Amino acid sequence: MRKPIIAGNWKMYKTLKEAEELVSSLKRQVYDVTDVDIVVCPPYTALSYVADMLEDGNIALGAQDTHWEEEGAWTGEVSAGMLKDAGCLYVIIGHSERRQFFSETDEGVNKKIKAALKNSLIPIVCVGENLNQREKSLTFDIIKEQLTGAFKNINSEEIEKIILAYEPVWAIGTGKVATPQQAQEVHKYIRDWLAKNYGEQASRQIRIQYGGSVKPDNIAGLMLEEDIDGALVGGASLKADSFGAIVINSRKKG
Repeated sequence: MRKPIIAGNWKMYKTLKEAEELVSSLKRQVYDVTDVDIVVCPPYTALSYVADMLEDGNIALGAQDTHWEEEGAWTGEVSAGMLKDAGCLYVIIGHSERRQFFSETDEGVNKKIKAALKNSLIPIVCVGENLNQREKSLTFDIIKEQLTGAFKNINSEEIEKIILAYEPVWAIGTGKVATPQQAQEVHKYIRDWLAKNYGEQASRQIRIQYGGSVKPDNIAGLMLEEDIDGALVGGASLKADSFGAIVINSRKKG
Protein backbone atom coordinates (compact mmCIF):
# COMPACT_ATOMS: atom_id res chain seq x y z
CA MET A 1 0.00 0.00 0.00
CA ARG A 2 1.27 3.48 -0.89
CA LYS A 3 1.92 5.64 2.16
CA PRO A 4 -0.45 8.64 2.30
CA ILE A 5 1.13 12.07 1.92
CA ILE A 6 -0.51 15.29 3.11
CA ALA A 7 1.15 18.56 2.07
CA GLY A 8 0.10 22.03 3.20
CA ASN A 9 0.57 24.89 0.73
CA TRP A 10 0.61 28.10 2.76
CA LYS A 11 0.65 30.28 -0.36
CA MET A 12 1.37 33.97 0.45
CA TYR A 13 0.52 33.74 4.13
CA LYS A 14 2.37 33.73 7.47
CA THR A 15 5.00 35.99 8.93
CA LEU A 16 7.81 34.36 10.89
CA LYS A 17 5.91 34.73 14.14
CA GLU A 18 2.75 33.28 12.60
CA ALA A 19 4.74 30.43 11.07
CA GLU A 20 6.24 29.64 14.47
CA GLU A 21 2.81 29.54 16.11
CA LEU A 22 1.38 27.29 13.40
CA VAL A 23 4.27 24.83 13.34
CA SER A 24 4.51 24.63 17.12
CA SER A 25 0.84 23.75 17.40
CA LEU A 26 0.94 21.32 14.49
CA LYS A 27 3.90 19.45 15.93
CA ARG A 28 1.96 18.84 19.13
CA GLN A 29 -1.01 17.46 17.20
CA VAL A 30 0.78 15.05 14.89
CA TYR A 31 3.92 14.15 16.89
CA ASP A 32 3.02 10.45 16.94
CA VAL A 33 1.90 10.08 13.30
CA THR A 34 4.24 7.72 11.45
CA ASP A 35 1.92 6.23 8.84
CA VAL A 36 1.41 9.48 6.89
CA ASP A 37 4.09 11.65 5.28
CA ILE A 38 3.46 15.23 6.41
CA VAL A 39 4.79 18.26 4.52
CA VAL A 40 4.45 22.01 5.08
CA CYS A 41 5.26 24.51 2.33
CA PRO A 42 5.75 28.01 3.77
CA PRO A 43 6.68 31.11 1.76
CA TYR A 44 10.37 31.51 0.90
CA THR A 45 10.94 33.97 3.76
CA ALA A 46 10.10 31.36 6.37
CA LEU A 47 11.80 28.29 4.92
CA SER A 48 15.03 28.27 6.93
CA TYR A 49 13.22 29.33 10.08
CA VAL A 50 10.66 26.53 9.78
CA ALA A 51 13.38 24.04 8.81
CA ASP A 52 15.05 24.60 12.18
CA MET A 53 11.73 24.00 13.94
CA LEU A 54 11.16 20.74 12.08
CA GLU A 55 14.60 19.26 12.65
CA ASP A 56 14.48 15.63 13.83
CA GLY A 57 10.67 15.58 13.67
CA ASN A 58 8.08 13.83 11.51
CA ILE A 59 7.14 16.87 9.41
CA ALA A 60 9.09 17.62 6.23
CA LEU A 61 9.66 20.97 4.54
CA GLY A 62 8.66 21.92 1.02
CA ALA A 63 8.75 25.05 -1.14
CA GLN A 64 5.97 26.42 -3.32
CA ASP A 65 7.98 26.87 -6.52
CA THR A 66 11.49 26.92 -7.93
CA HIS A 67 13.40 28.28 -10.90
CA TRP A 68 14.99 25.94 -13.42
CA GLU A 69 18.42 27.61 -13.47
CA GLU A 70 21.01 27.00 -10.78
CA GLU A 71 21.96 30.68 -10.55
CA GLY A 72 22.06 33.82 -12.63
CA ALA A 73 20.44 37.18 -13.31
CA TRP A 74 16.90 36.10 -12.43
CA THR A 75 15.74 38.84 -10.08
CA GLY A 76 13.21 37.59 -7.54
CA GLU A 77 13.69 33.90 -8.33
CA VAL A 78 14.96 31.08 -6.10
CA SER A 79 16.83 28.01 -7.37
CA ALA A 80 16.34 24.39 -6.43
CA GLY A 81 19.82 24.34 -4.93
CA MET A 82 18.92 27.26 -2.68
CA LEU A 83 15.77 25.45 -1.56
CA LYS A 84 17.77 22.34 -0.74
CA ASP A 85 20.25 24.44 1.21
CA ALA A 86 17.37 26.00 3.17
CA GLY A 87 16.24 22.56 4.32
CA CYS A 88 13.59 21.61 1.77
CA LEU A 89 12.88 18.03 0.77
CA TYR A 90 9.89 18.77 -1.49
CA VAL A 91 8.90 21.46 -3.97
CA ILE A 92 5.52 22.17 -5.56
CA ILE A 93 5.76 22.62 -9.33
CA GLY A 94 3.09 23.73 -11.79
CA HIS A 95 0.44 24.80 -9.28
CA SER A 96 -2.67 26.13 -11.01
CA GLU A 97 -2.09 29.60 -9.56
CA ARG A 98 1.38 29.67 -11.10
CA ARG A 99 -0.12 28.61 -14.42
CA GLN A 100 -3.02 31.06 -14.25
CA PHE A 101 -1.41 34.18 -12.83
CA PHE A 102 2.24 33.80 -13.83
CA SER A 103 1.87 32.18 -17.25
CA GLU A 104 3.53 28.93 -16.19
CA THR A 105 3.79 26.56 -19.17
CA ASP A 106 4.19 22.81 -19.43
CA GLU A 107 7.66 23.46 -20.85
CA GLY A 108 8.56 25.51 -17.78
CA VAL A 109 7.15 22.82 -15.50
CA ASN A 110 9.32 20.27 -17.27
CA LYS A 111 12.48 22.32 -16.77
CA LYS A 112 11.65 22.90 -13.10
CA ILE A 113 11.10 19.17 -12.52
CA LYS A 114 14.53 18.43 -13.96
CA ALA A 115 16.13 21.11 -11.77
CA ALA A 116 14.40 19.74 -8.67
CA LEU A 117 15.50 16.17 -9.38
CA LYS A 118 19.07 17.31 -10.06
CA ASN A 119 19.11 18.83 -6.57
CA SER A 120 17.54 15.78 -4.86
CA LEU A 121 14.22 17.52 -4.22
CA ILE A 122 10.96 15.61 -4.56
CA PRO A 123 8.70 17.43 -7.02
CA ILE A 124 4.97 17.63 -6.27
CA VAL A 125 3.74 18.16 -9.83
CA CYS A 126 0.28 19.67 -10.22
CA VAL A 127 -2.14 19.03 -13.07
CA GLY A 128 -5.79 19.91 -13.43
CA GLU A 129 -8.56 21.43 -15.52
CA ASN A 130 -10.58 24.60 -15.06
CA LEU A 131 -14.36 24.84 -14.94
CA ASN A 132 -14.75 25.74 -18.61
CA GLN A 133 -12.64 22.76 -19.67
CA ARG A 134 -14.58 20.40 -17.41
CA GLU A 135 -17.93 21.63 -18.71
CA LYS A 136 -16.70 21.01 -22.26
CA SER A 137 -15.69 17.43 -21.30
CA LEU A 138 -12.02 18.23 -21.93
CA THR A 139 -10.72 17.04 -18.56
CA PHE A 140 -8.81 14.01 -19.82
CA ASP A 141 -7.45 15.92 -22.83
CA ILE A 142 -6.07 18.64 -20.58
CA ILE A 143 -4.59 16.16 -18.10
CA LYS A 144 -2.92 14.20 -20.90
CA GLU A 145 -1.47 17.38 -22.41
CA GLN A 146 -0.10 18.52 -19.06
CA LEU A 147 1.39 15.13 -18.20
CA THR A 148 2.98 14.76 -21.62
CA GLY A 149 4.54 18.21 -21.44
CA ALA A 150 5.64 18.00 -17.82
CA PHE A 151 7.38 14.65 -18.18
CA LYS A 152 9.08 15.16 -21.54
CA ASN A 153 12.43 13.32 -21.45
CA ILE A 154 11.84 12.21 -17.86
CA ASN A 155 12.91 8.57 -17.61
CA SER A 156 11.45 5.68 -15.62
CA GLU A 157 13.94 5.99 -12.78
CA GLU A 158 13.21 9.70 -12.41
CA ILE A 159 9.43 9.39 -12.61
CA GLU A 160 9.35 7.14 -9.55
CA LYS A 161 10.80 10.01 -7.48
CA ILE A 162 7.89 12.30 -8.36
CA ILE A 163 4.56 12.93 -6.62
CA LEU A 164 1.56 14.04 -8.65
CA ALA A 165 -1.26 16.26 -7.46
CA TYR A 166 -4.57 16.45 -9.28
CA GLU A 167 -6.13 19.82 -8.56
CA PRO A 168 -9.39 20.61 -10.34
CA VAL A 169 -9.03 24.37 -10.68
CA TRP A 170 -12.77 24.82 -10.30
CA ALA A 171 -12.56 23.40 -6.78
CA ILE A 172 -9.67 25.51 -5.43
CA GLY A 173 -10.73 28.12 -2.91
CA THR A 174 -14.33 27.92 -4.09
CA GLY A 175 -15.70 25.71 -1.35
CA LYS A 176 -16.58 23.20 -4.05
CA VAL A 177 -14.96 19.81 -3.95
CA ALA A 178 -14.95 17.03 -6.47
CA THR A 179 -16.86 14.05 -5.20
CA PRO A 180 -14.64 11.10 -4.29
CA GLN A 181 -15.91 9.41 -7.45
CA GLN A 182 -15.04 12.40 -9.66
CA ALA A 183 -11.59 12.65 -8.13
CA GLN A 184 -11.01 8.90 -8.41
CA GLU A 185 -11.96 8.95 -12.08
CA VAL A 186 -9.18 11.41 -12.87
CA HIS A 187 -6.67 9.79 -10.52
CA LYS A 188 -7.27 6.48 -12.28
CA TYR A 189 -6.76 8.15 -15.66
CA ILE A 190 -3.44 9.54 -14.42
CA ARG A 191 -2.35 6.14 -13.08
CA ASP A 192 -3.33 4.45 -16.36
CA TRP A 193 -1.34 7.08 -18.27
CA LEU A 194 1.66 6.36 -16.07
CA ALA A 195 1.31 2.62 -16.66
CA LYS A 196 1.14 3.14 -20.42
CA ASN A 197 4.14 5.44 -20.53
CA TYR A 198 6.32 4.17 -17.66
CA GLY A 199 5.13 0.67 -16.85
CA GLU A 200 3.03 -0.98 -14.16
CA GLN A 201 5.68 -0.79 -11.45
CA ALA A 202 5.98 2.99 -11.70
CA SER A 203 2.23 3.34 -11.95
CA ARG A 204 1.67 1.36 -8.76
CA GLN A 205 4.43 3.15 -6.86
CA ILE A 206 3.76 6.81 -7.64
CA ARG A 207 1.56 8.66 -5.19
CA ILE A 208 -1.19 10.94 -6.49
CA GLN A 209 -2.63 13.60 -4.23
CA TYR A 210 -5.97 15.36 -4.55
CA GLY A 211 -6.05 19.13 -4.17
CA GLY A 212 -9.21 21.21 -4.11
CA SER A 213 -10.99 22.51 -1.00
CA VAL A 214 -9.81 19.59 1.15
CA LYS A 215 -11.18 19.74 4.69
CA PRO A 216 -11.08 17.50 7.78
CA ASP A 217 -14.61 16.27 7.03
CA ASN A 218 -14.04 15.21 3.41
CA ILE A 219 -10.50 13.77 3.42
CA ALA A 220 -11.52 10.35 4.79
CA GLY A 221 -14.02 9.80 1.98
CA LEU A 222 -11.46 10.80 -0.63
CA MET A 223 -8.84 8.49 0.86
CA LEU A 224 -11.14 5.49 0.56
CA GLU A 225 -10.71 5.67 -3.21
CA GLU A 226 -8.14 3.26 -4.61
CA ASP A 227 -5.99 5.76 -6.48
CA ILE A 228 -6.06 8.74 -4.09
CA ASP A 229 -2.94 8.76 -1.94
CA GLY A 230 -3.22 12.02 -0.04
CA ALA A 231 -3.93 15.70 -0.44
CA LEU A 232 -2.34 19.00 -1.36
CA VAL A 233 -4.10 21.30 1.08
CA GLY A 234 -4.46 25.06 0.69
CA GLY A 235 -6.59 27.15 3.03
CA ALA A 236 -7.14 24.40 5.59
CA SER A 237 -3.37 24.10 6.09
CA LEU A 238 -3.19 27.61 7.55
CA LYS A 239 -4.66 26.50 10.87
CA ALA A 240 -3.03 23.77 12.90
CA ASP A 241 -6.31 22.29 14.09
CA SER A 242 -7.72 21.76 10.59
CA PHE A 243 -4.47 20.60 9.00
CA GLY A 244 -3.72 18.25 11.87
CA ALA A 245 -7.23 16.79 11.60
CA ILE A 246 -6.74 16.27 7.86
CA VAL A 247 -3.51 14.37 8.54
CA ILE A 248 -5.15 12.18 11.17
CA ASN A 249 -8.29 11.57 9.09
CA SER A 250 -6.22 10.64 6.03
CA ARG A 251 -5.01 7.38 7.52
CA LYS A 252 -6.14 4.63 5.21
CA LYS A 253 -7.99 1.79 6.82
CA GLY A 254 -7.38 -1.86 6.05
